[in-house]
Amino acid sequence: MSKLGTIGARLHRGEVSYDFIGKRKIWFGVSIALVAISLIGLFARGLALGIEFKGGVEYQANVKVTSDTVDEVTAAVKETNAKDLGDPIVTTIGSDKVRVQTRPLSQDDIGKVRGAIGQEVGVAADQVSTSQIGASWGEQIANKAILALIVFLVLVFGVIWAYFREPKASMAAIIALLHDVLITIGVYALIGFDVTPATVIGVLTILGYSLYDTVVVFDKVRENTRGITGSNRYTYSDATNLAVNQTIVRSINTTLIALLPVGSILVVGTVVLGTGPLKDLSLALFVGIAIGAYSSIFIAPALLAMFKEREPGMQALRRRVLAKRASAGAAAAGTAVPVAAGAGAGGGATVMTGGSPAKSGKQDRPSPKAGAPVTSSRPIKAKSSAGRPQPTRKPRSKRGK
Repeated sequence: MSKLGTIGARLHRGEVSYDFIGKRKIWFGVSIALVAISLIGLFARGLALGIEFKGGVEYQANVKVTSDTVDEVTAAVKETNAKDLGDPIVTTIGSDKVRVQTRPLSQDDIGKVRGAIGQEVGVAADQVSTSQIGASWGEQIANKAILALIVFLVLVFGVIWAYFREPKASMAAIIALLHDVLITIGVYALIGFDVTPATVIGVLTILGYSLYDTVVVFDKVRENTRGITGSNRYTYSDATNLAVNQTIVRSINTTLIALLPVGSILVVGTVVLGTGPLKDLSLALFVGIAIGAYSSIFIAPALLAMFKEREPGMQALRRRVLAKRASAGAAAAGTAVPVAAGAGAGGGATVMTGGSPAKSGKQDRPSPKAGAPVTSSRPIKAKSSAGRPQPTRKPRSKRGK
């Protein structure tokens, strides 16, 4: 078995463990910082919306693509000095096509740009295809994307609630998903990649991936916490932390295996192809898979444990577990352990460990010193569970006939 497999087996058996839940303040702090940076980038720089969302004109022409094609076509389009042209987006599609995207233009300016592209690539102007996308259509696409995201989150909330019978699990999963979406969108804003329909597809895909990983962890939490209130061994946070340790190796393996091909697509789409749907989709997938794995390990389980620990039953369980641990630790050290009030007949009894006598119930006479154990030379009669003295049986030789 490999070293990683050995570690995973020991984590699953609970032989070694890392306190993920106990250090949740650190993970929450890291997530808050990432979300804050994402929001700053989103509001300061904004999203570079693609032509599908903001409207514009797209031109395509067949050409033998070279290393200078993008620069030459860009310069030719800018020389037209069309009104509100802005910075045209010129990309290549494969090795035999060039694509140019501009802001919405008038019909005269569209003809100028079309002719300039045809002259530069060596084709007739009527062989340069054009398509116009209005701003209203782009707004409809954006609204539908937001609606799809909202519907997805509502369905996720309902499905998790129905599966785990626990609304707090749904709340933790939704917060983790929103965390993933905000960071992914923030990366797009900071890098400046265009947001296209492929980006929307990628975001919805990584939400499903993140949710899948979170559900696996939550299912292990449910297995570890079944009937937990009937024992005094673990708190809910302890059982949740064990579940994270039992599934972390699996989460790391599946995440790395998923990131390798997505990272390759991202490199090819960015370096080789330059731009296009492949680049937009792969960036959303790469960032989302990485952030989704982080949230399913560090954020969602910690949120679930925090929500559950606020329940009265779990608080009572925590008090019992901590009292038991304190009692066991004190017994090992040979010190006195206070017992909860009402544990003995007189209440507030003290148990002496390390071979010392025990004090409980009423004393026959006051002790000369407060708190000192009382000793007596008189024999102590055995008492029943009701506290009544029991008769002493005489030896058979002394019994009367």
